[in-house]
Amino acid sequence: MRIRPTPSVIPFVTQRVGEDAAPDNLMILKNHGRLRLHYLDEEPQDRDPRGVLWARCSFNAYDENGMPTGKPLWKLMHPYRQMVTMQSMRCQVCTQPARTRLGFVFLAQAKDVDPEKTERLTNQPPVCARHIRTAAALCPHLEQPVALLTQSAPLYGALGTMYSMSGEGVKVVAQPDSPLPYGHPQMSTFLASQQVRRLKSIRVLAIDELLRLLRDDAA
Repeated sequence: MRIRPTPSVIPFVTQRVGEDAAPDNLMILKNHGRLRLHYLDEEPQDRDPRGVLWARCSFNAYDENGMPTGKPLWKLMHPYRQMVTMQSMRCQVCTQPARTRLGFVFLAQAKDVDPEKTERLTNQPPVCARHIRTAAALCPHLEQPVALLTQSAPLYGALGTMYSMSGEGVKVVAQPDSPLPYGHPQMSTFLASQQVRRLKSIRVLAIDELLRLLRDDAA
């Protein structure tokens, strides 16, 4: 078992105690001849920039540095903060622009990475050069972290839940393990919880190797 240090930094995307899933409050309406999932009291921020409805989760107060407060729930990412950082390619730890001198850095579990594949889908927002080691140490899903370096990471779709109408109202019909791509016909009745990007032309690096390359590039 890997022993993690007591954290002095908590990533921005980490959900906190007190931030709870809001009631679904969902309905399905016909819009231009097509069924579409809505909230009864929907607001503009309930949808991402591509119009997909997003799972609601409450927010704790933010501190003077713009970071959420409360004890971290290490295994969970706040749906909205995950989407915002992924959408804008901001560091999942500090929210600063994530692009490094060598490209964008995403983290993954070594055993899950096929070195023969040059593309990969990820729901993990990127990290900036300053927080590569911090994020690798803190993420509970990364026992053997590696860095995925890429120049291109276009938006792909989202993970979430599919809904449909029944005689008793809106009901869950599926919670697929794979993300639904943007533009998919079922996206109109899909409630998203994590945004996904496709990483292209990946270079897989050990954390120490990547940090050395970044230092050498800055010299």
